[in-house]
Amino acid sequence: MFTNVKRQFEDELRQIRDAGMHKEEGVLEGAQGVEITVAGKPMLNFCANNYLGLAADPRVAEAAIAGIRQYGFGMASVRFICGTSRVHKDLERAAAAFFGAEDVLLYGSCFDANTGLFETILGEGDALFSDELNHASIIDGVRLCKAERFRYRHSDMVDLEEKLKAAGARRRMLIATDGVFSMDGDTARIREICDLAEKYEVLVMVDDSHGSGVMGPRGRGSVEGYMDRIDILTSTFGKAFGGASGGFTAGRQEIVAFLRQKSRTSLFSNSVPPGIAAAALYVLRNFDGALSEARLRLADNTRYFRKEMERLGFALAGDGAHPITPVMLMDEKKTTAMSAAVNERGIYVRGFTYPVVPQGRARIRVQLSAAHTKEQMDRALNAFTEVGRDLRVI
Repeated sequence: MFTNVKRQFEDELRQIRDAGMHKEEGVLEGAQGVEITVAGKPMLNFCANNYLGLAADPRVAEAAIAGIRQYGFGMASVRFICGTSRVHKDLERAAAAFFGAEDVLLYGSCFDANTGLFETILGEGDALFSDELNHASIIDGVRLCKAERFRYRHSDMVDLEEKLKAAGARRRMLIATDGVFSMDGDTARIREICDLAEKYEVLVMVDDSHGSGVMGPRGRGSVEGYMDRIDILTSTFGKAFGGASGGFTAGRQEIVAFLRQKSRTSLFSNSVPPGIAAAALYVLRNFDGALSEARLRLADNTRYFRKEMERLGFALAGDGAHPITPVMLMDEKKTTAMSAAVNERGIYVRGFTYPVVPQGRARIRVQLSAAHTKEQMDRALNAFTEVGRDLRVI
C-alpha cells in the first residue's frame, strides 16, 4: 500500500476514535443467549436480535442437526443449477402460508433480498420513494437501480404524498419502507402508506426484519392485516425465527417469479444452508403451537423494562410497541463511556454512534428477549441507574 494512502486511513481511524465513534467487536465464548461470556467475563445480553430466545433453543438446534443429517452441510451451488433441495421448497411454501403471500423466494440474507430487489424490478424512468431512516440494505439496494429516487421525511405522509405528486406519471413506481425501524424501534405507518399507494397506483415494499415474529396479533409482523395491500415483503430468519441467517422476499406471484429469473443476489449466491433452512422451517411450523408463549413473554418484558426506564428518567426513542428500546444520549463520547460502564457491571449493551446513526443521535440500543427473566431485567435496570447517575444522564 502506498505510504500516503496508509497514512490517510490511519488519520481517519484516529479521528473516529477521538470522536468516540469507534466500534470494537465483542467476542462471545459459547452460545448466543441471555447469559453469555465475553472475553472470559459472564454477562447478561441486552443487545441481541434474539427476540424469542430461540438462538440457542435445543429444539431449534435439533431441527438444524436433523436438516444437516438429511441434506448435508451445504448445497455447493446456486439455486437454479443444483442448489435446490426439498427443504428449500418446503420453507418457501411455509413462509408464504405464514405471511399470507402468494409466493416466496429465499436469499442468503435479507440484505441480499434487498440489494437484489430494486435493480431487478425498476429501471430508468421509474420512481422509487424511500423513508429517510430506512435500513442500510434498502439504501444500498436503491443505489444499484436506475430509477429516480425520492427520499421522504421519516414517516411523514404529507411529505410522501407531495413527492408522489411531484414524480408524475411513470411506467412503475414503488414506496420502500422498513416495517420496524431498527435504530428507533418505531413502526411504519403501513395503512397510510397503502392508502397513498392505492391512490397513486404505486407498489409497496416493506422490509419487516425486526417486525416478523414480533409484531401483530399473531406475530406476522407490522404487515399483519395488510398483506393483501402490500406487493413485496422482505424479511429474515436471522432474528426472531432462530437467529442464524437466511432471508426471503415474499409477495405477489408474478413479482417473485420475476425475481427468481433475474435477481442477481439469488442467481449468483449459494443456497441457504440446509441446516438453517430446516431450523427456520421448524420455527414457522411450531410458531403458533410449541413456541407461542415466547411472543407473549416478550411483550410482557418489553412493557416492564420500558416502563421502569422511563420512571427512572431515561429518554427513550420508539413507540413502545417493539422490544427495541433506544436509550437516547445524543453525545458520542458519553454513549461510548456509558455502554462501557454498564458492561463493567455485567450487562452487555453496545453504543450506537455515527455513522450507524446520524451524528448527534447517539444511543444505547437495548433489546429485550422472551428469555429475559424479571431478575435479569432488574439487574440491567440497576446498572443503568448507577451509571446514569454517575454520568448525570438522570
